[in-house]
Amino acid sequence: MQKLLKDFQHQEKQNLEISLCFSIMKLIYQFFIFWFFLPFFVISGDDNKNLIFKGCANQKFPDPTGVFSQNLKNLFTSLVSQSAQSSYASITSGTDNTTAVIGVFQCRGDLHNAECYDCVSEIPKLVSKLCGGGGDDGNVVVAARVQLAGCYLRYEISGFRQTSGTEMLFRICGKKDSNDPGFVGKRETAFGMAENGVKSGSSSGGGGGGGGGGGFYAGQYESVYVLGQCEGSLGNSDCGECVKDGFEKAKSECGDSNSGQVYLLKCFVSYSYYSHGVVPNNIEPISGGEKRQHTERTIALAVGGVFVLGFVIVCLLVLRSAMKKKSKYDAY
Repeated sequence: MQKLLKDFQHQEKQNLEISLCFSIMKLIYQFFIFWFFLPFFVISGDDNKNLIFKGCANQKFPDPTGVFSQNLKNLFTSLVSQSAQSSYASITSGTDNTTAVIGVFQCRGDLHNAECYDCVSEIPKLVSKLCGGGGDDGNVVVAARVQLAGCYLRYEISGFRQTSGTEMLFRICGKKDSNDPGFVGKRETAFGMAENGVKSGSSSGGGGGGGGGGGFYAGQYESVYVLGQCEGSLGNSDCGECVKDGFEKAKSECGDSNSGQVYLLKCFVSYSYYSHGVVPNNIEPISGGEKRQHTERTIALAVGGVFVLGFVIVCLLVLRSAMKKKSKYDAY
């Protein structure tokens, strides 16, 4: 009798262990499903807000009455509000030419309005953080520009010195060469497609395609992905010339690098070479931050997978032991 009671208690313990195993496995499964798919929903938006560069004028304007700083705050509010409705706007804040502030924002041509707003709304606080002189100390930085991956915003006090629209502000070149004998020719063809694309929106044949017009083009030719965009104030012809100048600077600055980004005052261009194919149309090449997130997620999933596999093996051993015990009881 005592043996039967002991066996019964042992069986109840094993049943509890089996139930616990299945419950934990269910929780782990739900966690992995949630954690695996979550980055696909959050990476893209965050990536648009990655800082590319900032440009801050060295000159600060005394603002004892606070007129400049108030105009600047009003300007930021108006630009952010406009970004929910359009991808480009140029606004002047202030009625007096001596204290007015002129500002511009632009979003990358493939962003939706919500994404544009999300990107632009990040910049006003970055201007204050990166450039200072927001008026809190009685001075205002006379001009500034903050460029994120998906948008930029710039402002200048009325009367600030104007520079050429094709002045190079910043550039990024890849660290590796393409090692493809035909790379230069492919890149040249892709550049030509973008120059025409920002003006007409047409796409070329010969293994390439893309979409553009309205000062924006994204597409590819064979293994080269290319993107070009102009500030909304430029006409089609001027935009084509600006993008052409940008690509010339990309060639001179980056040489045979497998990727490059060149930011001019009124336009920017980028290209990327993919030896095993190209990214889909209108999708910007993956950034360093996004690569890191993908790598971290892959490592975490691999480590977690090993843990889960070990846990499942233990549960199966427990289940196997329980089945043996059940067979033993059935024999009585």
